[in-house]
Amino acid sequence: MALFGSESKFESSVREIPCSQERVYAKLSDLSNIESVRERLPQDKVQDLEFDTDSVSISVQPVGKVTLRIIEREAPKCIKFEAEQSPVPFNMWIQLLPVTDDSCKMKLTIKAELNPFIKGMVSGPLQEGLEKISEMLAMINYQ
Repeated sequence: MALFGSESKFESSVREIPCSQERVYAKLSDLSNIESVRERLPQDKVQDLEFDTDSVSISVQPVGKVTLRIIEREAPKCIKFEAEQSPVPFNMWIQLLPVTDDSCKMKLTIKAELNPFIKGMVSGPLQEGLEKISEMLAMINYQ
């Protein structure tokens, strides 16, 4: 069994957001806007939420503390993050595509280097977590 595995990719469902691509991008590309969703996070699973304009840290049970930092912004269509503090190193990005002037579609993607043993243990929780983040981001009021 190889110590380092191949690149694994996880994608969320595509979510439609009833707001313009530019407005959604503006809100999500500044992580200090997370304050508006703090109360929607499950308190039994998420603690110690800290954020600034470029990074967010959160303690997630049973994983521990995870820190994501924005490493690239491509207005108004993509925000790319890199895990700085995580049990598994990974990148995540949020893609936004316009549907109409007043709506857009969003998809989250994670890429991680996982060996087969780790992949078997984290694939389910990672996919589930990605869907929950996607669902939470789709519920934000972007007006």
